[in-house]
Amino acid sequence: MQEAKQPTEVSLNIPLLVDYYTDTNQYCHLPKGEEIDPIIPRTTSFFKTTFNGLNSLSGVGILSIPFALSSGGWLSLILLLIIASATFYTGLLIKRCMDADDKIRSYPDVGERAFGGKGRAVVSVFMNVELFMVATGFLILAGDNLSTLLPDVELHLCGAVVGGRAALVLAVAAVMAPTVWIDDMRSLAYVSATGVVASVVILGSVLWSGIADGIGFSQKGELLNWGGLPTALSLYAFCYCAHPVFPTLYTSITDRSQFSSVLLVCFSLCTVTYTSMAVLGYTMFGSELQSQITLNLPTDRLSSKVAIFTALLNPIAKYALMMKPIVDSVERGRVCRSLTRVALISGSVFVAVTVPFFGYLMSLVGAFLSVTASILLPCLCYLKICGKSKLGWELVVIAFIVALGLLVFVVGTYTSLLQIVDNV
Repeated sequence: MQEAKQPTEVSLNIPLLVDYYTDTNQYCHLPKGEEIDPIIPRTTSFFKTTFNGLNSLSGVGILSIPFALSSGGWLSLILLLIIASATFYTGLLIKRCMDADDKIRSYPDVGERAFGGKGRAVVSVFMNVELFMVATGFLILAGDNLSTLLPDVELHLCGAVVGGRAALVLAVAAVMAPTVWIDDMRSLAYVSATGVVASVVILGSVLWSGIADGIGFSQKGELLNWGGLPTALSLYAFCYCAHPVFPTLYTSITDRSQFSSVLLVCFSLCTVTYTSMAVLGYTMFGSELQSQITLNLPTDRLSSKVAIFTALLNPIAKYALMMKPIVDSVERGRVCRSLTRVALISGSVFVAVTVPFFGYLMSLVGAFLSVTASILLPCLCYLKICGKSKLGWELVVIAFIVALGLLVFVVGTYTSLLQIVDNV
């Protein structure tokens, strides 16, 4: 296997979409005397990595994006495109950080390479909490949608009766649990393909409801709603919160030179899907949109039932992919593997049952956790690892992204907390 060559010069003027499989350290110098570990086995193809990437990006955001647009108004779509571009760029920065040192295998490794042990701890906390809350959001979503179709369901567990939404959350968790034991990224790609197809079916079902079921597209909406912009920005950021998964995808892809193209395909397709769903939902329901568009659909129509039941495939298909980086970073030894997974599943079920405010909770996750893990930390780690003195114009771009991230972090977190407190 070919070893990575040690460059004699550093150039940061190469476009981000250009990379070289045989020269993984083209952007940054490794410290003198530091040895490069052998490259770990990579067995996931371009297409399977793309499916995993699409599955991680096109999560529950496809259902909440219309609510985000209704909160901010039509002009907030510009912010969606800005967030999409910024997070695509920071995804490439994570790749560059990993190229700087072949010993980097995970997102916490990036933090440690940049800021030592404290950096690893900070990245680990934000990564794990964000992914855990996203996975919990899947359970909340599934429980909310199923309860509209099956409001009178009851489960009898050890003599206790659990009814309503809590029973449905437990049932969905039981279905999701086996997927958390899948370790092979190639196998997860088939699960991811199901999630990608489900997202397309949901979009088609909503379009069908608007055209064939008499709902129509007559709502005009607002051009701009200043009061709802923090919520809109937070949910837009939440839609692109897959960065903690990117190192896992990068270390598994067969040809690392293709990873930039994987990110480009994933972000482009997801942005088109998100924009289409947002426009459809807003023109169908306007300001009456709920936190998930499936909750607005009439439950007596076939298209609505298809959309709601298909929406259940999204959490099932994505739950394991979100949990895998947490499991990889927490587990120590074979004895702890099952206990770690059981604890994660149990904890997410508990939070999903006790904190049912899907829209506001995901807004908080987007503003506080997603912005930090997907925007701020990649920029700061990249500046530390590769040195800001050689960036030139890129330093201006990164400064703008950091400023945008800080704005969403402060305003979005404050607004989301107020909304949650008001609804408790």
